[in-house]
Amino acid sequence: MTIKKIVPIDYTSRDFNSIKNDLIEYTKRYYPEVYRDFNEASFGSLMLDTVSYVGDILSFYLDYQANESFLETSIEYSNVLNHAKQMGYRFSNAPSSFGTVQIDCLIPASTLTVSPDYDYIPTLQRGTVFSTNSGKLFTLNENVSFDPTGNNEVYVHSETDQGPSYYIVRSKGQVVSGERSVEEIEVGDFQRFLRLELSGENIAEIISVTDTQGNVYHEVSYLSQNVVFKELPNKGVNSKESPSLIKPFPVPRRFITEYEDNKIYLQFGYGSESELTSNSIIDPSEVILKVHGKDYVTDTSFDPSKLTSTDKFGVAPSNTTLTVVYRTNNVESVNAAANEITNVTRPIVSFRNPDSLDASKTQTVIKSFEVSNLQPIVGDISIPTTAELKRRAIDVFATQNRAVTLRDYVSSVYNMPAKFGAIKRCTVHRDDDELKRSLNIFVMSEDQSGNLVKANETIKNNLKTWLNSIRMIGDSIKILDGHIVNVGIEFDIMIENDANEVDVLARATREIIRDMLQIKMEFGQPFYITDVFRSLKDVEGLLDVVDVRLVNKTSTGYSSVYYDIRNNTSVDGRYIGIPFDHVFEVKNPRVDIVGKVV
Repeated sequence: MTIKKIVPIDYTSRDFNSIKNDLIEYTKRYYPEVYRDFNEASFGSLMLDTVSYVGDILSFYLDYQANESFLETSIEYSNVLNHAKQMGYRFSNAPSSFGTVQIDCLIPASTLTVSPDYDYIPTLQRGTVFSTNSGKLFTLNENVSFDPTGNNEVYVHSETDQGPSYYIVRSKGQVVSGERSVEEIEVGDFQRFLRLELSGENIAEIISVTDTQGNVYHEVSYLSQNVVFKELPNKGVNSKESPSLIKPFPVPRRFITEYEDNKIYLQFGYGSESELTSNSIIDPSEVILKVHGKDYVTDTSFDPSKLTSTDKFGVAPSNTTLTVVYRTNNVESVNAAANEITNVTRPIVSFRNPDSLDASKTQTVIKSFEVSNLQPIVGDISIPTTAELKRRAIDVFATQNRAVTLRDYVSSVYNMPAKFGAIKRCTVHRDDDELKRSLNIFVMSEDQSGNLVKANETIKNNLKTWLNSIRMIGDSIKILDGHIVNVGIEFDIMIENDANEVDVLARATREIIRDMLQIKMEFGQPFYITDVFRSLKDVEGLLDVVDVRLVNKTSTGYSSVYYDIRNNTSVDGRYIGIPFDHVFEVKNPRVDIVGKVV
């Protein structure tokens, strides 16, 4: 009769030493006569170390993979991003910057009147490309007319004895970073859930997708979304009060965009052209359950699933050529400083009656365009960190595409599509001085160096339009500029007797700079002096930190906001408080962080 060996296993032993100790105890207990040499240099010790090593590695990766399975504990950026996608967060690794440019144009004078010749008034078409001297490209988002009768400014450029010969007409237009590109993709036989990779890099926006037959594919948020809303001009009697109408349109041909590893993919559904039977909007009668024996319906007879019923999540293209028009950013930093945009790279110009005009004069008009941006073109130049990504994903999931609470509004601001611009800092507060529910939304953007700046009017207007689609009907929204408080850090230290003063000071400064670059200060977030002490505690050669001071920077190149640091320091000196619409920023860490040895 064979006696079954009952071996107690301690499942809490998961590191190298504990696993090895358990193996030794196991060997001594169950094989005392077989093996007795537990010397560190023995072959048996080698085998025990090997098994313990493998067990430690397996335990580590088991814990690691378990942590990476949850949003809160995941570390790898790709895993955090995947969790965020599952919660409804739409990620774009190619943010855009928006702004307004000033455009000047020469127009010949009229021979009949003292004014520009209206026959030579050009229209600069949407898609015109401007650039900076460093090669950054910006595309005009709208048609710009140089009609002097509008809001444009008119100046006399040159005169003769008979009067003005040319006028300067100044207009303005909205631009977005990047330029348009066209890619053609051959599609073969029908394939369910067709997924196509675009070859372009830094794609910020899909403008249009059409096939050889002229069918248009619309981008949607989810493949189950089979209706989109389009803006149409209102030609009715109330057109002045409502110049545009919003109409629902069915979109059996649709796609979603997915970002993976700096690549962008177009994801289609699994319906075929032969299964496309109707282009009509869902008939309300089709969402009612068939209830036999009753001549009426109730709420329980309503089938909500049919509201999202689709022709198999849309039609997947087949045996055709897709023409994809998208906008790409040619550089990583898409922001531009004031007066940096100076070149009209590829103008698209139209005239009312070009055939009847003098060719030399039209060429003079076309070559005369000059452009400049009086304000910085700003947006977002850095992708969100893992901590920011987690916070935004949780907020998006809680928001569910509507804004009720103040936190919902913050999440909606950060979740604005990248093609409309990007907000780097945001806070929302209720205006208690107004009787209605008025919300003040304070925002900031980034400049080309990654420093906080005021968001320009274009981005703020886009943000307000975006929020109007999801806000509560009783909410009144104001988009306001936040206030930047630029600060520097001064510290005094004592070093060890045998330590090099220059080396210790350099190491201490580097530690503070490294930590300051990692800290992303938010609106209303206090500055903790204790964080600086924590950065210096392990510096080699440093004996003691004598003092740490925060100083306000308001000179040239810094924010003009003066802040009384002394009166806003806590009693124990641990932190400096700040109002909810202000944010601390160490603008130039390598210059603004200064230490000395005492």
